[in-house]
Amino acid sequence: MADVVVTCITTSAGLFIPSHEHITHIGNPAAGWRWTKEQVIASIDAKTNTFYVVDSASGKRAYVGVYRQSGRPAWLQTYADGVWNNNLLSLPRCT
Repeated sequence: MADVVVTCITTSAGLFIPSHEHITHIGNPAAGWRWTKEQVIASIDAKTNTFYVVDSASGKRAYVGVYRQSGRPAWLQTYADGVWNNNLLSLPRCT
């Protein structure tokens, strides 16, 4: 299983929309990859990769997880110190 750092996101229509389900891709240009939300969810569910964001203030890792809510599509969200949070939305946009 690869442990992969995420450094950027893409949102629908390229707009900042304060809701996790609108993240369409995550990536790391320096490492040469950008995956769709669906690819990342499949990889997390299959336990083939783990994805994380480094918190700029603390330097700690916040792991990307799949958040599921009844009646809604699954979305990506970070999880750190036992709490779901929005570290993904604080990342720059992938170019």
